[in-house]
Amino acid sequence: MTIALALFSGGLDSILACRVVASQGIRVIAVQCVSPFFGYELLAQETSYREKMRQQYGIEVMLCDVSEPYLTMLRQPPHGYGKNFNPCIDCKILLMRTAREMMAAYGAELLISGEVLGQRPMSQRLDTLRIIERDSGCEGLLVRPLCAKGLSPTKAELEGLIDREQLLGFRGRGRQPQMELAARFGITDYPSPAGGCVLTDPLLAQRIASFYAEHDPVTVADIRLLLVGRHFRLPHGGWLAMGRREAENERLLGCVLPTDWEIVLVDRPGPTGVLRFAEQPEDFALAAGLVARYGKKGEEGPTARRVLFARGEETRELSALPLAEPTYESWRR
Repeated sequence: MTIALALFSGGLDSILACRVVASQGIRVIAVQCVSPFFGYELLAQETSYREKMRQQYGIEVMLCDVSEPYLTMLRQPPHGYGKNFNPCIDCKILLMRTAREMMAAYGAELLISGEVLGQRPMSQRLDTLRIIERDSGCEGLLVRPLCAKGLSPTKAELEGLIDREQLLGFRGRGRQPQMELAARFGITDYPSPAGGCVLTDPLLAQRIASFYAEHDPVTVADIRLLLVGRHFRLPHGGWLAMGRREAENERLLGCVLPTDWEIVLVDRPGPTGVLRFAEQPEDFALAAGLVARYGKKGEEGPTARRVLFARGEETRELSALPLAEPTYESWRR
């Protein structure tokens, strides 16, 4: 039996690409790459997630953590960034190269992806599709089942590993052809189109770019922190994250490293803070003032607040007045 590895995102296009190829009697093994920017939470539930994909879509999925090479690539992507901090072309090259390097271990003869010509302005133009295929080392191996008839025949098609006549010619940003194909496969419960990579979000992109400019290396733990809550780069090098609501407070606690300080107000409700890279006393005082600023306000006005810092068994308490907004506006990240 012919075996294909599929670059899988969990979205409708990648689901359909797998099903189109599997309908030809080819065994498809879907490789879902994860990083702090996409799918990282699946690592904690891999067994149940794989079973869900099998039952819901009939797809055999495996997870592959690409965090470390992704964080390295993001510092200086060879093909540059998009409008924000998004390395769309190099992202796809990295993921395809990763899948290609796994082919031998699974006895796979071809690689497939769910790309659709013209669907995304940066990474799915005809010229960039060719660049991605070339620079990932996938020339002659890669088949794009959803738009194959709008592309030149691949080696796999010419050699009869896959029947080109059963492939498709989707093009553009419309979703109607995919929805109709899903209905023919009996797929009714599928994810809505995603809101986009976090690296295309202007605020998050600027924050992450700012962090990259000051820190090397950047770790998975750093990115997980950067994606939650309000952030401030303090004047002496400390980095403060604060939750804006209870759910974010809980998420921040899951990001705490042994070297970080957890911060809470002692005498009233307020945000949870996580202070990283703080070495100077001045940054502790300023962090205390910021946590006090975003805590629940009392009827007595802007009085000093008790702020508790904890790191393992070590604690310290400061008294701090809420900072005035002009003081910290330039620290926002």
